[in-house]
Amino acid sequence: MAENAEADSLKRVFGLTTLLIYGVGDILGAGIYAVVGKVAGLSGSAVWISFLMAMVVAALTALSYAELGSRLPKSGGVAYFVQKAFRTDWLSVLVGWLMFCTCLVSMATISKAFAGYLTTFAPIIPASVVILALFFGLGLVNFRGMRESSSLNIFCTVLEVSGLLIVILVSILFLTGGGEVANDLAAVPAPSAEATGWVLIFQGATLAFYAFIGFEDIVNVAEEVKNPEQNVPRAILFSLGIAGVVYILISWLATQVLSPVELATSNAPLLDVVRLAQPNFPRLIFTVIVLFAVLNTALLNFVTASRLLFGMSREGLLPAWLGKLHPRRKTPYRAILVILPIVIFLALSGTLEFLAGTTATLILLMFCLVNLSLLVIKRREPRTRGFQAPSLVPVLALISNVVLIRLLA
Repeated sequence: MAENAEADSLKRVFGLTTLLIYGVGDILGAGIYAVVGKVAGLSGSAVWISFLMAMVVAALTALSYAELGSRLPKSGGVAYFVQKAFRTDWLSVLVGWLMFCTCLVSMATISKAFAGYLTTFAPIIPASVVILALFFGLGLVNFRGMRESSSLNIFCTVLEVSGLLIVILVSILFLTGGGEVANDLAAVPAPSAEATGWVLIFQGATLAFYAFIGFEDIVNVAEEVKNPEQNVPRAILFSLGIAGVVYILISWLATQVLSPVELATSNAPLLDVVRLAQPNFPRLIFTVIVLFAVLNTALLNFVTASRLLFGMSREGLLPAWLGKLHPRRKTPYRAILVILPIVIFLALSGTLEFLAGTTATLILLMFCLVNLSLLVIKRREPRTRGFQAPSLVPVLALISNVVLIRLLA
């Protein structure tokens, strides 16, 4: 009874709207601001097709997450799903640690990007100081509670979405004759979609898939959601759909303003799109928007990592010490304290290249386990109510995940 009472003590602060904003902010995050150029380097002017393919693949696994999140609305996410499906503690612990490590590596990598953007305008500040300040600030917000984290998430999401809307608006104005062509950035003619080839388009889709990662984090805050059986699957699918439409539109517009070659060689592709489409738009403002987009992704990874440790502890997969909540704030403060020194070490160590390169593969492996878990649970515990994905969905999702892993090898 004590355990159940403590489990229920997480505050349910997410309605559908705030959970949807949480999901959209997590998916959009920092990804599209950088990845669109790399995808364009592979897919050429067919970059939007790569994003469409990636969206379809992501949607298959998202449907599996939606049903599992509706069936099992508990903190712990993937680790909890695997535990319920296979009833094997070591596998659940392994999956939980893989997801945890993925969050930490993502946070560390993002912090370096944040420091890089900020020190461009304030080179006097050491990057290490920026990283420390970023993580201690995010740790404080996370400690204060989900309401505060959600408020910051909403603010950052509004800013990062506004940045994408700026890209869309200035690109449309440029293409319809309302923008001014920057003579120093004359566009190189884009190759035709036919000349690109389907192999390169598929490779582009593999890279574009990473921009859709984030919907899976929604299930990790399920215990803090009002009516999670309905709102979790809705938030997963709606947030993925919104992000997908935005990605496809921006990727098409970007290749109409700049050539795929220019996008591929740019360190800040969307910034260059805005600079060409509207040379008078203040560069500092757009860069600040990008900084908040990066900060938002780091915040949501921090929340996810702390809830993973908390959920795994509550299920007996980690020491009970990590599952204690702060008596006043009702947040997993011990998990937050454990995360801080680890992620700071990773961010300052300079040994992230190998870890960052394997992050995508780890995520896809976890997606495979999620789809397998749903197949097992659906067979063992058939249900006639609540959100349900057809049995063919996790099968197709599993196949698509394996194909992506194969393409990465």
